[in-house]
Amino acid sequence: MSSLQDVEVLDREQSVDLLQQVPVGRLIFTEQALPAVRPVEFRWWRGDVVIRITDPAILGAASRNRIVAFETDELDADLHRGWSVTVVGHAQVITEVPDLVELSGLFSRPWIGGRRDFFVRIRTEKVTGRRLWPDADDRRPILSD
Repeated sequence: MSSLQDVEVLDREQSVDLLQQVPVGRLIFTEQALPAVRPVEFRWWRGDVVIRITDPAILGAASRNRIVAFETDELDADLHRGWSVTVVGHAQVITEVPDLVELSGLFSRPWIGGRRDFFVRIRTEKVTGRRLWPDADDRRPILSD
């Protein structure tokens, strides 16, 4: 069995490329003065993460332009490898009609069922990424279908 021996720090471009490979991540925000985490469907749009929500706690954080974090990853516990990308920025509710129409098309088939009435944009201020390898000699990327 391999043990985790190598962590590669990714640049912004590598991080964004990986982030766009998956449809779901986790939004980290403050709710009643405590950290909160919610799984969310997202899209990379105009250089920012956009999520579609109905949760009033998330909407409250976004409507006050608060700083939030967003994390997504792909990990293989059996192979001891994977990656993680984090985006940090100010959350803003999207209200411009042309933007809402465009985003509605991008989110046409919800990954998670139920009604989602609001779009929140995370103005990307910081992007960090890490790729995990079992050892320095095993730097083959995870293949996605």
